[in-house]
Amino acid sequence: MSGQRMRGRIAVVTGAAGGIGRAVAGLLIQEGAGVLVTDLDEEACHLVAKEFTGQGAPGRAVGCRLDVTDPESWRRAVALARRRFGYPNVLVNNAGTIGIHGLEGVTEQEWSRVVDVCQRGTWLGMQSLVRTMHLAGGGVIVNIGSVLGLVGTGAAFAYHAAKGAVRSMTAAAAVELGGKGIRVNAVYPGMVETPMAAGMPDGYVADFLAATPMGRKATPEEVARAVLFLCSDDASYITGAELAVDGGYTAR
Repeated sequence: MSGQRMRGRIAVVTGAAGGIGRAVAGLLIQEGAGVLVTDLDEEACHLVAKEFTGQGAPGRAVGCRLDVTDPESWRRAVALARRRFGYPNVLVNNAGTIGIHGLEGVTEQEWSRVVDVCQRGTWLGMQSLVRTMHLAGGGVIVNIGSVLGLVGTGAAFAYHAAKGAVRSMTAAAAVELGGKGIRVNAVYPGMVETPMAAGMPDGYVADFLAATPMGRKATPEEVARAVLFLCSDDASYITGAELAVDGGYTAR
């Protein structure tokens, strides 16, 4: 592991036990960052962190259970990152969950679950980490949205609502924090080869790919490279940006 673009950075990545989050955490570590690998699944995030440290990054990955909907869980995670690395100055809000029902079929339970994780979790993450970024002298936030936060599909009503809120929160935070040395951007993946996508109905996935000009799913690594760019100094004058990694889905 010889990358240097994130050397000296301290990152918190949520939902990092698998899929996009794991790819992001791994790439940030490869590029020199110290990373708090967080997930609701405590065993999984510790295993992932152990795997990264065994791949030539000793001391640069620490696992931590994090419930993104719980402020106290965020406080514990930030405190651990400070003890192990110092003040975190990078946050990747990746944790998410999906519900596939449309407006008429979505239940209160599905609505609450999806909005709590995707919307409330993103808000709590930004609020929690901005405080340490002020102490660190600045920082970077990348929120993982979805193309469903940009367009309508006729399904996944709660997910549309939650990811649409992530879009608005990203813009609001970028304006508020732009003069304080903190950049805030969002990445909008299309269909990605992840466990979440594997749990979707075959027909939904097929229809989505049929509407994707490149005709395939993204790999988690393709999304992670976009996140790395926004986290790095290569994007030093970029804030409030919306970067779709969607194979052309939103270009139609």
